[in-house]
Amino acid sequence: MFDINGGELLILVLVAIVVIGPERMPEYAKQLRSLVVRGRDMFQEGKATLKTEVGDEVDWKQLDPRQYDPRRIVRDALNEPTSPPQAASARRLTQAPPGEAPFDTEAT
Repeated sequence: MFDINGGELLILVLVAIVVIGPERMPEYAKQLRSLVVRGRDMFQEGKATLKTEVGDEVDWKQLDPRQYDPRRIVRDALNEPTSPPQAASARRLTQAPPGEAPFDTEAT
């Protein structure tokens, strides 16, 4: 998400400690803790609401968005066997005299 590795995170924490200062650090730590607890509680409530409204009979594999990968859809479509040409469309073409192209009698 932010592309921050461990060393960069450590430097950011040290800079935050220096900027915030030791006097206000406990206050900010409590705020961070309450934010994390609220986020966890919201997630648990959402999960419980979803379970009560939808129930256990949901097939989550059917709702998986990864099944709609355009590359897979195109690959599957290209690997489908083609159907043989229909005989009815071949019958609509009339026999043209030699030297002329055949034409479709039902075309507008």
